[in-house]
Amino acid sequence: MDISDVHKGTKLMIDNVPYNVEEAEFMKPGKGSAIYRFKLRNLVDGSNLNRTYRSSEKFTGANVSTREGQFLYRDGNHFIFMSTDNYEQYSIDETLLGEKSHFLKEGTIVTTVMLEEKPLDITLPIFVELKVMKSDIATKTDTVTAQMKSATLETGHEIDVPNFIKEGDYIKVDTRTGSYVERVVTKK
Repeated sequence: MDISDVHKGTKLMIDNVPYNVEEAEFMKPGKGSAIYRFKLRNLVDGSNLNRTYRSSEKFTGANVSTREGQFLYRDGNHFIFMSTDNYEQYSIDETLLGEKSHFLKEGTIVTTVMLEEKPLDITLPIFVELKVMKSDIATKTDTVTAQMKSATLETGHEIDVPNFIKEGDYIKVDTRTGSYVERVVTKK
């Protein structure tokens, strides 16, 4: 695979270890060939790696497959999922999930990345609906910009929400950025 085919989310084999490209940056200096900077996440142990490559480099894609799974529960540092096609259960360590663990609630359907039969990573839905469990008290001030306050979600993660959000509200969260999108008026 050419380096120009590598982008965010691409799975690569580097030194016989599978990596996920978390960030990809292209730079063209005034002289010389183009440079690509990658922020990589090791899919086996969750560690991060920053590497710079020249435009002539070639890569081997990681031979990964995907399967649909449903998040069941958390057991210590392990998140337990069930395959939706054969109902087999499998676990993924919290260090491999990273920030994604903040948006997992019971019943969430995810796409699991598998290397042979070993689960390595998940892809979350773009938006998830989560309940606000605790919210700071809003202060009323006259301002042109929207005021934000901190709120704790049902998963235990804290995000900034507008002042009108209160405890018990359901909100839509963008899992790519971890930010508030909108209040969900009626919960299914």
